Amino acid sequence: MSVDQGQGGLPAGTPKHDVGADDDGLEVGPPKTWAAGVPGILHALDPSLKGMGPTRTAKLLLRMNHKHGFDCMSCAWPDPDRRKPAEFCENGAKAVNWEATPLTVDPGFWGQHSVTELARQSEYWLGQQGRLVDPVYKAADSDHYAPVSWEHAFRILGGHLADLDSPDEASFYTSGRTSNEAAFAYQLFARTFGTNNLPDCSNMCHESTGAALGETIGVGKATVLYDDFPQADLIIIMGQNPGTNHPRMLTALEEAKRAGASIVAVNPLPEAGLLRYKNPQTPRGIVGRGTALADQFVQVRLGGDMALLQAVSKRVLDAEARHPGDVLDHDFLDRYTTGLDELAASLADLDEAEVLAATGVTSAEIDELADRYLTAQRVIITWAMGLTQHKKAVATLKEVVNLLLLRGNIGRPGAGASPIRGHSNVQGDRTMGIWEQMPDAFLDALDGEFGISVPRAHGLDAVGTIDAMRQGRIRTFVSLGGNLVAAVSDTGAAEEGIARCDLSVQVSTKLNRSHTVTGREALILPCLGRTEIDRQVSGEQFVSVEDTVSAVHASRGAVEPVGTNLLSEVAIVARIARAVADARRERGADAHDLDAVDWAAFERDYDVVRDHIAAVVPGCDDYNAKIRQESGFVLPHGPRDSRTFPTSDGKAHLTVNALEHVACPPGRLLLQTVRAHDQFNTTIYSRNDRYRGIKGGRDVVFVNPDDVAELGLHDGQQVDVHSEYEDGVDRVLPDVRVVAYPTARGCAAAYFPEANVLVPLGAVAEKSNTPISKAVVVRLEPVEVPAPI
Repeated sequence: MSVDQGQGGLPAGTPKHDVGADDDGLEVGPPKTWAAGVPGILHALDPSLKGMGPTRTAKLLLRMNHKHGFDCMSCAWPDPDRRKPAEFCENGAKAVNWEATPLTVDPGFWGQHSVTELARQSEYWLGQQGRLVDPVYKAADSDHYAPVSWEHAFRILGGHLADLDSPDEASFYTSGRTSNEAAFAYQLFARTFGTNNLPDCSNMCHESTGAALGETIGVGKATVLYDDFPQADLIIIMGQNPGTNHPRMLTALEEAKRAGASIVAVNPLPEAGLLRYKNPQTPRGIVGRGTALADQFVQVRLGGDMALLQAVSKRVLDAEARHPGDVLDHDFLDRYTTGLDELAASLADLDEAEVLAATGVTSAEIDELADRYLTAQRVIITWAMGLTQHKKAVATLKEVVNLLLLRGNIGRPGAGASPIRGHSNVQGDRTMGIWEQMPDAFLDALDGEFGISVPRAHGLDAVGTIDAMRQGRIRTFVSLGGNLVAAVSDTGAAEEGIARCDLSVQVSTKLNRSHTVTGREALILPCLGRTEIDRQVSGEQFVSVEDTVSAVHASRGAVEPVGTNLLSEVAIVARIARAVADARRERGADAHDLDAVDWAAFERDYDVVRDHIAAVVPGCDDYNAKIRQESGFVLPHGPRDSRTFPTSDGKAHLTVNALEHVACPPGRLLLQTVRAHDQFNTTIYSRNDRYRGIKGGRDVVFVNPDDVAELGLHDGQQVDVHSEYEDGVDRVLPDVRVVAYPTARGCAAAYFPEANVLVPLGAVAEKSNTPISKAVVVRLEPVEVPAPI
């Protein structure tokens, strides 16, 4: 017997959030074949000038990503050593405008809008209400938030945490926008409180990367630096859309192309930025044709990347068999790796027919890609969530490593593995200890530095936290930034889980979906944005962040805070810790390890936090001095720096991975979730997706025209999207418009986070537990149009 479930876990047919009303003006045009240029400039500056005015816009944008400025909050793309005056992209400018708007939520707002009413609003509407400037509290018997003092807010939170039967009944989520200093303080608080329940946004994006790289080369981070890109002969871009998600990468790709690199795009969707890039800071980008980036577009079927990589590796091994000693890097393989014979034996019998069925491409296309790899001396393979959010994501990324290792493409200039993190400091959060599975060496260092004894049992990740909430095992949920309810898979399960908590707490700059789905009680604690000056007792503070290539640098706010009642993230964490210690003492209990940390000193002077970071975090010795260097510093990385691999045997591991691709029954499609161009994670800047030809709406499903016809549908038709899983639950994304689009045959796409409702909580990648959002089996059912009366 099936259970019918619609958006947000409500019965099918229930009216959606007001997205439908937002989408009344939906217009669909042809997708673009190039990115940026003059439109990029106009779309970057127009919202900023209207929202912030010319003076504030100039002050912020001209300091963004500069050595003495603040770090962009919209992606983790690294900064070049030589900066341009305008060192920002279109989406970075939109992120600044979204955060630094002078529009604020006034105290009367909360009386005018109940939580129930807010829950009916769209993510876009919520974000447009302005900056949060006062703490607010929703009591158990109320449907409204109401302003409260900071003292009262901390007393409520401290009391709830002190009253738990076990510290493991709390979970402390973190967003990648959090600074290194706040992240270190936050994980230290959670562990001195007594739990390793530290889920974060990485659980839902690059956890598969960390697992795969950790097992194969010993470090779960990129093995390249910014300067490696223009030195590469070949750059293979897999499951990634830099034109929308990290547009500044297009400039690095253009530099590489002009230096002679070949670029291959592997993606089910053609992406405008990889077709042609008009650099808006060059004459050819303004009046010329720009630069054609991708020399080859491999339009792989969803879930087919693993088969493609294995097929290329087999062709490399076959070439070695034809020309012994001339193809593989035997010196590198013999000195630094294990597993070559096992890999060769496993790929010898690779079934080409199975590869073609899995990938949806031809043998000739695979031959072309293999030839490009074989003729290149320096190869970078770069990827994002198109590879990480599959059942076999970890195995697929191990195949990336296999291909790189065969010809020694790790640990030399212009070559390496390059995962692209989407959130500005998600990698820094992990370095600072935001992980439910931190190794004992890190925990031992915490114990030694503070004279404490933190727990060793692994905690809960994001999916595990939602599941534990539904079971009543998590009673208090605290989120330092982020929007977990919207970001995680299975929207209905997430809303059900949060609603079962005694208390939900959001540390935020602006409203989002997670503020409208609350525990019995709820708090919203407003914090400073990265653009704002942070003054503490010891003077103006700065924070630090780590980008996707392990470069760490300072970030300094540039404008006055929009409200006088805002606290920094570090201050909020420090005061929570003190409030919990006070509450425990009031109840006659021991504050335990919480009292071992001078939390007031953390808040007073962030140098104190950094001194502790230097003593605990590997590679961060002398942190306060290094971070004050003009360009910061780069964390050590054994595989990249010296071809030393911190694995169990000191070698990089070539691995054998059983090929498996997603079977799609007749009449069904494989769907992936994607971001629109005017979007950063769950933050919606507008209802447009310029490069895909969408204007004024988000309720669409992109389908290949041949599939549209084969399914008996037509372009523009309204359909319900149903996902199909063995659990018998009929999950529905209702009433979306079919858009005929040049995606791979048998594949479809819909927007994140709206389509998260289609992915069950238990549908996760093997080993990493990352939600599977890139190969969802769906059927499209026409919406019945009522007959005219």
